[in-house]
Amino acid sequence: MTSPLAYIKSPIEQELKVFEDRFKQSVKSKVPLLDTIMGYIVKRKGKQMRPLLVLHCAKLFGEINEATYRGAALVELLHTATLVHDDVVDEANMRRGFFSINALWKNKVAVLVGDYLLSKGLLLSLRNKDFKALEILSSAVEQMSEGELLQMEKARKLDITEQVYFDIITKKTASLLASCCGIGANSTNQDEDTLNDIIAMGNAVGIAFQIKDDLFDYGDNKVGKPTGIDIIEKKMTLPLIYALNTAAKEKRRAVIRIIKKDKKTKKQVNEVIAFVKEMGGLEYAQKRMLEYKADAEKLLSGIPGDGDTSYIAALIDYVIERKK
Repeated sequence: MTSPLAYIKSPIEQELKVFEDRFKQSVKSKVPLLDTIMGYIVKRKGKQMRPLLVLHCAKLFGEINEATYRGAALVELLHTATLVHDDVVDEANMRRGFFSINALWKNKVAVLVGDYLLSKGLLLSLRNKDFKALEILSSAVEQMSEGELLQMEKARKLDITEQVYFDIITKKTASLLASCCGIGANSTNQDEDTLNDIIAMGNAVGIAFQIKDDLFDYGDNKVGKPTGIDIIEKKMTLPLIYALNTAAKEKRRAVIRIIKKDKKTKKQVNEVIAFVKEMGGLEYAQKRMLEYKADAEKLLSGIPGDGDTSYIAALIDYVIERKK
């Protein structure tokens, strides 16, 4: 049986291979250490969600072209740069089951590698005069930085409201997926209204994607055992925010005391997970996730033209059905 991701990739398998070759070429360096690290990065590719969005959104309006491939490479270069820098900031030693760049080559090298990837993306666009693609992605990177800093500021006090939470994830997660859709569509269709609708669709997909990530931390029949990592790291996710807002004052204070602890026992983490489940936090988050999925589907159905939307629809389904 074909997996959902294999089905989504099926009509653009050749184009994905072309993209991968272009991406490898775009990160090559004459500095041996840098070339070694770039080779390591290329081998660690994930689900390719971002290139998939770029390529499929381009196909809605025409044939994938050189501007599309450059747009996909631009997204991947800047996204990879932010991941490398994030691992330094978070002091993370692992990324997607592999050692992080900072774990293998130390922080100073990792920061410079991130800078190199960033400059490669900027140069790729500027040399080819892909100014609109660069504008769309630069706006996303600006929002990602703002979202990260807003989250850090609010995490100190644990006073994140639902409105602030959505502001954070719109900036941190959704803005990049929205930019993938916009860059892909812009490579084959320059109509401003259509472009705005495609970006709005990507934004809704990105928000649903992040809520799904929140749910993974608590586990259920679909996503296996709870991990509690977000609780350990004091991250205020949607299920927790809803549960705290719904709880009586005494219970709320008790749970916040646990979350504020720098070192939590397994029993304390399990206590917070049980509290969130008891207060209906998972059901509420799933409800909101499905609302954003419906928003994305509505925007997709309103896209003009004869392009095949079924694969993007399958990608939207995949975002909320995925197991990891």
